[in-house]
Amino acid sequence: MTTKWSGLKNLDLAKEVTTKKNYLWKGFKTWKKQTGYQKNKRKSFHVVAIDYGIKKNILRYFSDFKCKVTVVPCNASYEKILLLKPDGIFLSNGPGDPAATGKYAIGVIKNLIKNNFPIFGICLGHQLLGLALGAKTKKMKLGHRGANHPVKNFINDSVEITSQNHGFEIVKESLPRNLEITHKSLFDGGIEGIRLKNKPVFSVQYHPESNPGPQDSVYLFREFINNIKKNAKKKRY
Repeated sequence: MTTKWSGLKNLDLAKEVTTKKNYLWKGFKTWKKQTGYQKNKRKSFHVVAIDYGIKKNILRYFSDFKCKVTVVPCNASYEKILLLKPDGIFLSNGPGDPAATGKYAIGVIKNLIKNNFPIFGICLGHQLLGLALGAKTKKMKLGHRGANHPVKNFINDSVEITSQNHGFEIVKESLPRNLEITHKSLFDGGIEGIRLKNKPVFSVQYHPESNPGPQDSVYLFREFINNIKKNAKKKRY
């Protein structure tokens, strides 16, 4: 007897893979040929990472930039995140339909934006940010999988070679006026990056943390940290 698979549409898989409780990342920095893995001994800023299915290499990059990182469950409330007193918020990658995960995530992200936190999202986090800002998402026919995906960067007029793994995307025609497209796919013209025009909030669809592979997009972590630095002196609590 065979059972027909319903597909990913309307499936919230983030809750299946997320951490069950908060934890402080105590792992290593990214691997370097000269030194291998090393611990992050300095912690300048506190990033709260919402775990929708986070990759360890993302956490390693935050260690590279001397961040303390607290990882929280995908359904953590805005109030509980606020109690951690973050300097910035990271919205992680993860599986499933963003609209399904958005049922509990969108309200939290909206409040974080309203409170002027610097925010950086990757993959599912990118899609959830789009939903929180008023855009829509849809399931792609095939999706983007694997390495060597060329992406146009409109900010500095360059092309990045990226790694990707997603089956949903933000609908271009649904973008509100306060959002701008920062990156697009050179394969199919799909949205690969967005940012809010008046706040330090941005995201990308691809995976800048991918190793081994292209490292064209590591600058995004630096951009996020720079946003945190600029915002650090402002009172939010």
